[in-house]
Amino acid sequence: MSKTSKSKELYKQAREVIIGGVSRNTIFRKPYPHYASTASGCYVTDIEGTVRVDFANNMAALIHGHSYPPIIDAVTEQLQKGTAYTLASEIEVSFAKLLTKRSGGFEKIRFVNSGTEAVMAMIKASRAYTGRAKIAKAEGAYHGTYDFAEVSQTANPSNWGDIDNPKSVHLAHGTPKSVLNDVVIFPYNDIERTIAILDKQADQIACVIIDPVPHRVGLMQGTSEFIEAVYNWTRKNGALLVFDEVITLRVSYGGAQDKYSVTPDLTALGKIIGGGFPVGAIAGRANVMKVFDPHERKLLYPHSGTFSANPITMTAGYKAMEFFDREAILKLNALTQKAINQIKESIKLADVPVSITGSGSMFRMHLLNEPPKTYREAYQTKEAKAVINELLDYMYFKENTLMINTFSCMLSTVMKQNEIDKLTQGLFNAFKALKPKIDKLKIEIR
Repeated sequence: MSKTSKSKELYKQAREVIIGGVSRNTIFRKPYPHYASTASGCYVTDIEGTVRVDFANNMAALIHGHSYPPIIDAVTEQLQKGTAYTLASEIEVSFAKLLTKRSGGFEKIRFVNSGTEAVMAMIKASRAYTGRAKIAKAEGAYHGTYDFAEVSQTANPSNWGDIDNPKSVHLAHGTPKSVLNDVVIFPYNDIERTIAILDKQADQIACVIIDPVPHRVGLMQGTSEFIEAVYNWTRKNGALLVFDEVITLRVSYGGAQDKYSVTPDLTALGKIIGGGFPVGAIAGRANVMKVFDPHERKLLYPHSGTFSANPITMTAGYKAMEFFDREAILKLNALTQKAINQIKESIKLADVPVSITGSGSMFRMHLLNEPPKTYREAYQTKEAKAVINELLDYMYFKENTLMINTFSCMLSTVMKQNEIDKLTQGLFNAFKALKPKIDKLKIEIR
């Protein structure tokens, strides 16, 4: 059997029983996906035996990389005691205490099973609290797979409409028109246009959902002026300001919201707080979180979940966040900044039109001379996406480096300078190899 035929044969079997051969499209690559065998630290070995440095970290979910010993030890011990019960567990309380201490905005918390579920519950809680149906979200922002949250996630020039009145665009075919009608779309970081759009439906909006460093929009940080303007609008109009920090909790000790003078009413969490296991959480103001409280005479949002706060996830999450303390965050963010500086030098030496956006321990590269400031500036044309895919393939196959498919990196605490040097040298090689295509793209698009 040839070196690559293992994955090819396994994918053939997969297609017989799994539609499309995969259960999540993010791992699909043509002609077939590769399959992991083992992973440790910041390296993943596939079933063909190829070892790659991992800058994707399961779509930003692994803050300490793979098989982190403190997590492995704690989870192994808990496995002997049971994986889930129709009872509460002590570790849930301990983990809640740990998380609520990280931010003044996390007065109360409740656990769920994914970032998507956390956002969904946050939206439904906002509706329950305000008695309103509509939500407002940024064009291009990814907030999981809830019908309302995914509207205009992939809006493009053929359907996104005028910038002064962006259209609500479905992602999944068959999305009810009523869903689109209840989602107001605004341009991220554009204060004047956003406030004008929100004003038109001020008495109907339950919440404005903000990702403070939205990955799919372009991984550019929300300006203080923009966040404060939206916050003030919600105070004036009886709506809630809610943050999606499923990815961005890694930016600072209390999440990206630490960087602002205002505090959201609710925050959705996920990814790194699971320690490598499925997780989500909703945290926020105690009076808003009361909509979940079974003690209330009138329970506004009955909420449960079979595996919510299961002791395996709670144990892994506790250890992950215990070790992701202030010192670890400062160290990781400094390493990330060093990586960005080195990549900028590679870009200069390769003489290619590439710019970088990001915050904390994450960054994204764009085939643009200047960093984009909006979703529409960051939008990748079919031609640009094709070149990015070639760059990603070059890194994957020639440099044995795994990145996120938006040409992004999410670092882990187990990385050292050696991995940063490997990444930057690999990117320099990729930029030089594909420079003619990158330059041609610049000429054609500009």
